[in-house]
Formats: sequence, C-alpha cells, structure tokens
Amino acid sequence: MIPNGWLKKIRHIELRTLRLVEDLMAGPYHSVFKGRGMDFDEVREYQAGDEVRRIDWNVTARTGVTHIKKYVEEREMTVMLLVDISASGGTGSVDHSKREFAAEIAAVLAFSAVRNNDRVGALLFTDRTERYVRPGKGRRHVLRLISEILALKPAGRGTDLTTALHHINRALARRSVIFVLSDFMAPDFSRALKVTARKHDLIAVPVVDPSERLLPDLGWVTFEDAETGEVMEFNTGDPEARMSFAKAGHQRLADLRRLFRRSGLDSVELQTDQPYLRGLMQFFEKRIRRRRL
Repeated sequence: MIPNGWLKKIRHIELRTLRLVEDLMAGPYHSVFKGRGMDFDEVREYQAGDEVRRIDWNVTARTGVTHIKKYVEEREMTVMLLVDISASGGTGSVDHSKREFAAEIAAVLAFSAVRNNDRVGALLFTDRTERYVRPGKGRRHVLRLISEILALKPAGRGTDLTTALHHINRALARRSVIFVLSDFMAPDFSRALKVTARKHDLIAVPVVDPSERLLPDLGWVTFEDAETGEVMEFNTGDPEARMSFAKAGHQRLADLRRLFRRSGLDSVELQTDQPYLRGLMQFFEKRIRRRRL
C-alpha cells in the first residue's frame, strides 16, 4: 500500500518523465541499447547486393534458386536499476533529496525501457539488499518501481555497493543493461565493479549534491553523518576550512571518475541542482557516436 503522501509525488514524476520520454528519450535509447543479437526470420530469394554469407545453401540446393536467410533484431533486453536508498540519500541542499532525484531519473530510464519493449527491474540497497523487483513491463510495473524507490523504509543506513553488485550478478543469468544510481560513498567496491562490468553493460550514475563540495559561511555548525550517526563540529566561517572541504569533495569525484574509466564502464554524473535531461542526452549521444566509429 502506497502512503497517501507519496501518491501525488509519484503521479507528478510519472507525468513529467513520460513527457520527456515521448519527446526526447525514446529514439536515443533505442539507438544506444540494441537487442542481444539477431534472430532468424525467414528465407527469401537472393537479390543483387545481398551478402553472400547469408545464402542458405540447403534451400538453394532443394529449390534450384538462390535463397538467403533473413534476420531481425532481437529487440527485447533486460534493464536493471540499482538504486542506493541509504540514509545519505535523504539529504540534499535543493528542494528535493538525492533519493527523490534518483527516483525521477529511474523513472525516465524505466519508461524508456518499457516503451522500447524491454523488461525493467530494480534492486534497492543500503548496506544490504532492501528490495529486489523482478524485471517486468508496462506502466503499472514502472509505477511500482517508483513507489518502492520513494517510499520503502530501509532496514539499513549505510551503503554497501559490493553486496548489491554480487546480488545482481547472481540474479541475472544473461547479459543486461545495469544502471547504478548512487552517491558512491561506500567502502571499496572497485573489484566488484570490474567483475560486473565484464559480465553486463554497467553504467554508473553518480548523484551529486552541491553540499558535498560547497559550504556556506554559517559559522560553527554541527554535522551528523546520516549513515553512521557520527557528530562533528565544523567552522564554516573559516575560509581555509571551506576550501579544504571543497578540495576534498572535488578529489573524491576525480577519484570516482578515474575508477570508472579503469573499470571499463561508462558513467553519467548528474547534479541535483541542475536539469538531468541534458546530462542523460549527452551520455546517449556520446554512445551513439562511439557505435558509429
């Protein structure tokens, strides 16, 4: 049962993301994420310009007329959304939390998938697996995914990406497209990332909030770590302290980008205070160009 307070937000996300999918996302999505391969469709008579490699010699010998095999793209794929719902996702310096921001991105990706007749599922995680939703199709299925991302009350508070990646590797027997939506603030997960990237088309989607790099001048402020509960005081009025905080934030992102490159996977970094559509479109366009090379 979805709490009443979430229904309006879920409906808003549905209307907003469906419009984006219809207008902009469906074409690039289809171009980037093609099916698993080609399925045999039928045989037909050879025509000038057809590939000789596709000649069906058995039919040709039987009929005395050259025939070729015709194939069609096996379109259906499985798309999985690994969504971080740890306590740090409840934070944010804009009018929505990182978790709400991730839910809207997940909705765009999910509606794009089902519009292209792909199956989409989700694994919601903290420092454990909180909920696994098997891949499915249709509007109602996507709405269920959105409601789970927004409304599920997790048992854990921390973030364990390694456990989540191991779970999805066991759950998916065939190669799939996997989007990981997280702030990636977790213990070392580099090995699990590389293993999953070899098995699947793994795409990292770091959800970044300005508060992770920039602090306003508010004097002495008490901070509490949302995941560990650790409390510390910080003098935001000290320019050097703010500069050190910003430097650490930028370094963390730089290290993360380097890890993604070394692991051989694509990433699309999205800022909670900026429209996400531009970042997604640039990501799709980059992959389309790479396919054409």
